[in-house]
Amino acid sequence: MSFSVKTVSALLLMLLPLALAGQQEQHALAAPEAKEVQQTTAFDRGIENSVFVPKGQWLMGGSFSYGENTADNYELLIIDDIRGTNYSFKVSPYFAYFLKDNLCVGARFGYTRSMIKLNSTSINISDDLNFDIENFYNLRHVYSGSLFMRNYISFGKSKTFAFFNEVRLTAGGGQGKHISGTGDALTGSYQDILELELGIIPGLTIFIANNVAVEASVNVLGFSYKKYSQTRDRIYEGSFEHSGVDFKVDIFSINIGVSFYFDKLNLMGPFKKKKKI
Repeated sequence: MSFSVKTVSALLLMLLPLALAGQQEQHALAAPEAKEVQQTTAFDRGIENSVFVPKGQWLMGGSFSYGENTADNYELLIIDDIRGTNYSFKVSPYFAYFLKDNLCVGARFGYTRSMIKLNSTSINISDDLNFDIENFYNLRHVYSGSLFMRNYISFGKSKTFAFFNEVRLTAGGGQGKHISGTGDALTGSYQDILELELGIIPGLTIFIANNVAVEASVNVLGFSYKKYSQTRDRIYEGSFEHSGVDFKVDIFSINIGVSFYFDKLNLMGPFKKKKKI
């Protein structure tokens, strides 16, 4: 028995609608099974959002740091005969109000002051390249103000330990000056400082009493802008600007502070008139 090309083509055209209908039925039957698979793969991770700090509470606290160093005929790598002293001082009080459970907004104020006084030192890079520095003095201080929003995430249902993430917008300004040399070689400059920063600061809170907690935080991600306007020897003027985005964990910028939590903060109480009986 032999089939012509026309006959085979006609048979294929007749069987094509039947094949398509069969595929549609298979898809229709497989669709409910796919939905059942999707429903069975969904699962609960067991993450619970418990209340760590309730709505309506006030937060007050601050951080403080001070460090001082003195060197006398000290050597460090290529630096010899270091004679001088330096100190750094930083204080930062803050307060906040909890608009929702575990969420607060607030303000922070800061003051930083640092001083370096170097009587003499020698820098020896090689036998043919070395120089001395004498009578160098540098003083710098900056005032700053910040607005921040903080969200707490507790360890399960723990009321003692919690992580927090803080978004902070900071603006600051200050002055700085440095003097070097003696006699006719005396030179000095004066600086106006402007600093802006938008940062993300994660941290950890540990309650050591019912209303007292110890906090540790570190700068991780931030955008910063700095501008220095300088006048040297009261004649020459110059400026320097820097902006950038950083994503890093700096273990030397860890901030330690103590916070106090209050149910009510009646600041206007002493100014209210008492009702006459």
